[in-house]
Amino acid sequence: MSTEIEKKTKISYKPLFKLLLDKNMKKSELVEEKLLSSSTLAKLGKNEYVALDVIEKLCVRFNVPIQDIVEVELNKE
Repeated sequence: MSTEIEKKTKISYKPLFKLLLDKNMKKSELVEEKLLSSSTLAKLGKNEYVALDVIEKLCVRFNVPIQDIVEVELNKE
């Protein structure tokens, strides 16, 4: 069941994937470093919700603010 907010917003991890590209890193390296599980990596690839502690780990690992990891895209209706 979707809430009204979920209908109006979309989570995107494009900033994270751009960061990885800029650092010449593969997504799989996050799993190899034991930073993420393979299922969490799959969720990120599908722009699905992940726990905030996952986002926090990524921020700490790359020493960046949250907006360098995730963005919220508003659906304009």
